[in-house]
Amino acid sequence: MEALITSFGMVAIAEIGDKTQLLSFVLATRFRGRQWTIIAGIFAATIVNHLFAAFVGDWVAKSLDPDLLRWILGLSFLAFAAWALIPDTLDEAKQNTSRHGAFLTTLVLFFLAEMGDKTQLATVALGAKFSSLALVTLGTTLGMMAANIPAVLIGDKLAQRFPLAKMRFVAAALFAIFGVLILLKFNFGLGLGGL
Repeated sequence: MEALITSFGMVAIAEIGDKTQLLSFVLATRFRGRQWTIIAGIFAATIVNHLFAAFVGDWVAKSLDPDLLRWILGLSFLAFAAWALIPDTLDEAKQNTSRHGAFLTTLVLFFLAEMGDKTQLATVALGAKFSSLALVTLGTTLGMMAANIPAVLIGDKLAQRFPLAKMRFVAAALFAIFGVLILLKFNFGLGLGGL
């Protein structure tokens, strides 16, 4: 259960102001009245992307020495903390939508935007940290949906009221705390053999 809660919290907060959330705003504007289709596309893209990322993390955890993995994970989360402080923008190419409909356009653009993104890389690290890939994938997917559903449904009003700059600091703090705890060998009660 801790894998689910940790994965959800880290990704939900890290996603605020991220380029994929900005993409959600753009898609909602482009495909007005198709909010639930956009949300379905985001969900499908996220579940596939994050399941793959969690599998990669699990493979890394099984392939590396536990002490080396601890250092890699701890330093990775500290790097994510620094990365979270950098505001994201959308590339011009990613703002172009096609005539393939809301679902397919969202699925493809969201999947591509998430490739190499901090939330995908955090999912890899979470997959390496926790033994339950299902809970990590579920948690990170729910975190993505918690951040992106409001962006799709009430994007304009949300952008005016939500302090995105402050949320970057909250996300950075969470990543940093998690990184330090890993480096200090705090095992989150999961019996991860020294991680």
